[in-house]
Amino acid sequence: MIKLQEWHGAAGICLNERNELLMVLQGTPEEEKTWSVPSGGLESGETYSECCLREIAEETGYIAEINQIEKVKKQKYRKLNFSSCVHYFSVNIIGGHCTIRDPDQLVYEVSWMSANEIVHLNLTYPEDRKFLLNYMKHHHK
Repeated sequence: MIKLQEWHGAAGICLNERNELLMVLQGTPEEEKTWSVPSGGLESGETYSECCLREIAEETGYIAEINQIEKVKKQKYRKLNFSSCVHYFSVNIIGGHCTIRDPDQLVYEVSWMSANEIVHLNLTYPEDRKFLLNYMKHHHK
């Protein structure tokens, strides 16, 4: 039996006072750009929460603090011999300002999106749409 390659990452869910969700437009130069919450892979020795805060800082320029874990998404892609585990944290912005400092240079835009906009966005992870909209509905400030 071939062992699945595992990928571990974290994502940040942040609402502003207008109940808009912090989103990033991302993708490799050759692929269609899509929207997601700030997220990325765990680096060596990093906890999921540390990864979440680092990715938010790199992708948006904002300094955040963790509220709590909201969801753990595990997926298996048997045909690709690959599995992923992503921890989604709700966060508050406590500093910084909007600027892209992504070392991977995969982020093209940072924006605050309303629920109405998210309904129609081309999402990187379309399976997250219902979860994100539900979160926005029940957690507005």
